[in-house]
Amino acid sequence: MKKQVVLYKKLSPALMARLQQACEVTLIESLDADGLMKLRDALPSAHGLLGASLRLDAALLDLAPHLQAIASVSVGVDNYDIDYLSRRKILLSNTPDVLTETTADTGFALILATARRVVELANMVRSGQWHRNIGPAHFGTDVHGKTLGIIGMGRIGEALAQRGHFGFGMPVLYHSQSRKPAVEARFDAQYRSLEALLQEADFICLTLPLTAQTEGLIGTEQFALMRPESIFINISRGKVVDEAALIDALRHQRIRAAGLDVFEREPLNHDSPLLQLNNVVATPHMGSATHETREAMARCAVDNLLAALAGEKPVNLVNPAAWQG
Repeated sequence: MKKQVVLYKKLSPALMARLQQACEVTLIESLDADGLMKLRDALPSAHGLLGASLRLDAALLDLAPHLQAIASVSVGVDNYDIDYLSRRKILLSNTPDVLTETTADTGFALILATARRVVELANMVRSGQWHRNIGPAHFGTDVHGKTLGIIGMGRIGEALAQRGHFGFGMPVLYHSQSRKPAVEARFDAQYRSLEALLQEADFICLTLPLTAQTEGLIGTEQFALMRPESIFINISRGKVVDEAALIDALRHQRIRAAGLDVFEREPLNHDSPLLQLNNVVATPHMGSATHETREAMARCAVDNLLAALAGEKPVNLVNPAAWQG
């Protein structure tokens, strides 16, 4: 008998066919009220879940007594109670690696867009306000040769360092839980304390996961350490930053600008003060949003789920404590 899988993310026809060949699939097409009700109805018979952007807490997963595996189409796993999943021996997998380069591209796009005021000046042209050659009031700042500071030197941090070091001749500073000798050698990168990095870097980029230790890591005290010329980039998770403190720093020009792909609440409220500031480039959590990368992520998630349901250890297992061999 085929195992039951609840899918709350649309897949390409080829991946859907592959999943249906191995499992009985219930597709939740939308996570609106009706979709969530359909999900709750499907959970009691579910052996596997596959999707993204849904918080699966204990109250919801208690409805799924037969659940064996969850395949998240994401690298971040802050939507899951990993201790709970491990206690129940439910295997959680994610999709690292396949989105690294694309997300780093997004980070560097935000660096360039904020430094050169691309969105602001493009909107000036679009609205018919470009009447003469622009002057100093609309000048940006150079990226090449400036100091790139990366907080969180994982896969995406390394890919960002590669772009900055080799592509733009940027000195690289980094802060992470541990020193990275290979990174230091490859990119001539220098380790700094968090405080020192905030004081020295021209571009301060967050590429670290959201955990109990990183939530609210960057707040009023940290923005006060940055220089007025600093540009702040966040492609990690919105809750790593105290958004009110960021808004205050931008309003009072304690930092030059911010490029943000993530926010405390998503989607960002239309009345957010961030959208009233010309020195903010805000994008809709699009870090991995290319056709190629999203298909690769979905393929990786299907691989992970089918392996887990077949009794095999997924390559991208997040909670090895749940693995019983």
